[in-house]
Amino acid sequence: ELLRVMRTIDDRIVHELNTTIPTASFVGKVDPGQTCKELYESLMDAHANRERIIKNCISQTSAVVKTLKEEREKAPEDAALLKQLRKEQTK
Repeated sequence: ELLRVMRTIDDRIVHELNTTIPTASFVGKVDPGQTCKELYESLMDAHANRERIIKNCISQTSAVVKTLKEEREKAPEDAALLKQLRKEQTK
């Protein structure tokens, strides 16, 4: 859900560009270089935040998988544990 929200700026990039780049009537009122720079910076911030969250998720999931594998070695016949391990691995 969080990733979906964080992708909003990417999903609406055409709209963002259309509202950032001024039309002929607004060229004198808006600095297109500055607005494009701000859009670029917001995109880079969004990408960096998204990458940080994805890496954090991978790290947490890896830790859970490692724990489940250790438990699986102790109880190789536990079907529920195997099912949970497979679920985490496919995440």
